[in-house]
Amino acid sequence: MDKKTLLFVAISAAILFSYYAIQYKFFPPAAPAEQAQQTQQANDAVSPALTPSAVVSPAAVTAAVDAGVPAEVTETGNLENDETVVIETELLSVVLSNRGGDIVSYRLKQHKDKDEAVQMVLSPPGKESHAFTIAFGGMDALPVSSHFKVSRPAGNPLSVEFSGDFNAPGGMFTLKKRYDFTGNEYMFALTVSVESAGNIPLGFNNIAYTLAYGPQMGPGFQKLDRYETRQYIDMVDGKRKTEKVSEGSPQVIGSGFAWAGIAGKYFAALAVPADRATPYTMGFSAEPEAGLPAASRFYLMRPALAVARASDSYYFYLGPKTQDDLGRYDTGNNAYKLRDLQFIKAASTSGILSPLEWILKLMLRFFYNLLPRPNYGVAIILLTLLVKIILFPLTKKSSEMSIKMQAIAPKIKELQEKYKDNAAKLNTEMAALYKREGHNPMSGCLPLLIQMPILFAMYNLFNNHFDLRGAMFISGWIPDLSLPESVYHFANTVPLLNWDSLRLLPFIYLGSQLLYGFATSTPDQQGNPSMKMMVYAMPIMFFFLLYNVPSGLLVFWIMSNLFTLVQQLALNKYLKKKRAELKSREAEQQPVIAPRRKKRR
Repeated sequence: MDKKTLLFVAISAAILFSYYAIQYKFFPPAAPAEQAQQTQQANDAVSPALTPSAVVSPAAVTAAVDAGVPAEVTETGNLENDETVVIETELLSVVLSNRGGDIVSYRLKQHKDKDEAVQMVLSPPGKESHAFTIAFGGMDALPVSSHFKVSRPAGNPLSVEFSGDFNAPGGMFTLKKRYDFTGNEYMFALTVSVESAGNIPLGFNNIAYTLAYGPQMGPGFQKLDRYETRQYIDMVDGKRKTEKVSEGSPQVIGSGFAWAGIAGKYFAALAVPADRATPYTMGFSAEPEAGLPAASRFYLMRPALAVARASDSYYFYLGPKTQDDLGRYDTGNNAYKLRDLQFIKAASTSGILSPLEWILKLMLRFFYNLLPRPNYGVAIILLTLLVKIILFPLTKKSSEMSIKMQAIAPKIKELQEKYKDNAAKLNTEMAALYKREGHNPMSGCLPLLIQMPILFAMYNLFNNHFDLRGAMFISGWIPDLSLPESVYHFANTVPLLNWDSLRLLPFIYLGSQLLYGFATSTPDQQGNPSMKMMVYAMPIMFFFLLYNVPSGLLVFWIMSNLFTLVQQLALNKYLKKKRAELKSREAEQQPVIAPRRKKRR
């Protein structure tokens, strides 16, 4: 590689990692002011035509919530009346409470978080979790915490209904929450019904009630960064959007979404209103609370109503972001006969490289299924080899351009010395030289520019692909390709470096990178102190940057270095021949000066 090419690679890599570090550590996203204005306009637009006297005041609703009513349950607030219902399916273990009719535990049996099943409903230590709470009003209203009556529909062990009576300024109404689960899906249906003897107006600030999920989606984590994320997403007009939510204030999106929710690195909590005609409003909040490293909530708000009977159905998906589990809601192959939801976009990156990442994911799964004994570590190696073979013509072209650039380097230096005081003349002569030599100075960088998107897409793939979670490569050493491997755990964290384990893969990566740099550097680079530092200092810098990345990423990077090294060694003979041809051609182009004949006397 020539100096410009090497500098280009170094700067590109430095920009990439600096971008991630700055974005996630120092600049958390904030909700724009104009979006807040749109939110208010959306809230004003979602209410049915109700007169001011038909809207329940916040004070009245708060009184109703605090009173707890229900008439049939006289000992409201007495902990002795707490009752739980357990729903067990092939995939889920769900615990529901009659206090508010909420879900207090939602575990995914087939996915582990350390030694336990992944918990999708997290609360601060010592505090009972409550998800899918109902509050009369908006996001700032207190959730209902009174005891409900519990009933189990006959012949359906996977369903449960909670009901309670509440007072409103216009009279009494009955609130019902019915949960319906299925045997082999991560989705459940929730039906919220309001029944009264007359048209009881229910709502303030144009909202009848709010369904809330939070305060945190599992699995647990130490901190959010590029290796453990939370995104707030929604699907509007067939396009996935990522909403910016700050810790300071909730973010509200308008109506018209097909679904919305929270996506982590490997799991998602998604809400789907069954009735597209009702202008539901969605809200997100990242406001932290004591005992949680970060919070992530969503709020589904139902517009105000004034009818004797209203029933709203919702579908909630709490599960893994896998192709099979999400894709079934596109085909209709599910218990709820839902189609064309495009849930799979919850697992896709939203950047311009997402189509390329999707292709690479298909190729990775192809290699995995092709193996007699499926192993994602081997599949990563095979995919890396295939990509290097596909990119080999570009690598070869880049090497040829590098040699050609080295061949004309003396002429360039001569021009620079000759016209060092005349920049305009130097540019003109340089352009003329490139034209005579048939060389485009950008042609050496073009192959690298084409390769960079592929490398970035593979980086994202190995960092986020769900199937790598829990995937073993080498027993006893790399048990999970989605996590950093470890050969020894330190008793205390190493100061400054924040290392809690000794890892072997980063050292192997460093050795492969140094070996590659030594084998591919040219004599003039080895003699140049600045270029020598670039060749050997960059791998050391990346060693620290990549020390705690998922092991699947390092397997890819190590194998990419080794395959590239093999390619380079194979190219050396070809390049040596190419250099000889260039020198021969230059010798032929030199003018032949005939010896002067002596004059006869």
